[in-house]
Amino acid sequence: MPEAGVGDAARRNLLQGALLLIGGALPAWTQARQERPGASAWSAWDNFARQFMQADGRIVANSEGQTHSEAQSYALMFALIANDRARFELVLRWTEDNLCAGDLTARLPAWLWGRQATGQWGVVDPNAASDADLWIAYALAQAGRLWDVRRYRALATVLAERIVNEETAVLPGLGLTLLPGPRGFIKEADKRWRLNPSYMPLQVLHGLAQATAEPAWKSLSASARRVIIESAPRGFAPDWVQYLADQGFEPDHDGERPAEGSYNAIRVYLWAGMLGAEDAARAPLLRALSPMVRCVSELGYPPEAVDSVTGAVRGTAEAGFSAALLPLLQASGAREALQEQQRRLQTQPPGKDAYYQQCLLLFGEGWMQGAYRFEADGRLSVKWRGAA
Repeated sequence: MPEAGVGDAARRNLLQGALLLIGGALPAWTQARQERPGASAWSAWDNFARQFMQADGRIVANSEGQTHSEAQSYALMFALIANDRARFELVLRWTEDNLCAGDLTARLPAWLWGRQATGQWGVVDPNAASDADLWIAYALAQAGRLWDVRRYRALATVLAERIVNEETAVLPGLGLTLLPGPRGFIKEADKRWRLNPSYMPLQVLHGLAQATAEPAWKSLSASARRVIIESAPRGFAPDWVQYLADQGFEPDHDGERPAEGSYNAIRVYLWAGMLGAEDAARAPLLRALSPMVRCVSELGYPPEAVDSVTGAVRGTAEAGFSAALLPLLQASGAREALQEQQRRLQTQPPGKDAYYQQCLLLFGEGWMQGAYRFEADGRLSVKWRGAA
């Protein structure tokens, strides 16, 4: 394990309490998964942290020892839901030091960190991923509010502004729209943009609008709602989609399976199912995505992939997909399908070392157990505050 990046002295002092928990960097990521003292308000998060979180706050997502900004962003959310301020600080510090070159206010987090071609450990791809950036900004804003930490609120505001400035574009006929990252998603020659509907959780966009009072977030929410609905003509979300100027959406020709919805798209249903009961976007999204509810009800399990253009299904998804669909099934009133997926999770739980499946499980089951809720304006309510 390489040494962490160095931030400024002031930030180090602010994080001194968290540093006392670290006890020094470990020599290799494979040796860093260990028991940690104490317990949070959410045992599922404690189990996740023991499995995937290093002592310095890095989330190891795969057998190659890589870390994605997405993993760090989800860990921040889980730590907040669990009222786990110590781990929240550790995850935030590692993210800032290693994905932001020591300063979260100066640059967006790099999306991929791991072993470089030289054999050294560090940033493998400096491009950012807007979904992770959204969740980090949102987690900071909500942590600042729930824990009353001004520094978190300030970081959230700066990061949110950087997202608007660097990861959005005005698309003809669609308006200001969230891009998957700062670079690589715009084809100027034919006025084509590559988008990812699962990168657009509406509650997070609403929450950042509420936290920052920046008008751009309302525009981004409006375009995201259109992307989610209009890119799923048969009610099945694609992993990726392309938007053509003033023409609309078409299958993603840059992908191996242009219209397929699978490991990315499953989150579209997850985010939609967790929208606040009074959220104006909730009913339209539930209607638009109801074909997936019917599909799972008929099959008895989620398909691993669906062609978003034809509606053809392929394969049997892992149990994490069942967890991701629990909120949508409940919100849609599909009681029998909901119970069937809950039984499936009991008999075929995701593997303990399956990072992504475990993330879907924490989001889905955590929501079902009332550990957290999203209000209509995007604010996070948590059980430990007695509001979830």
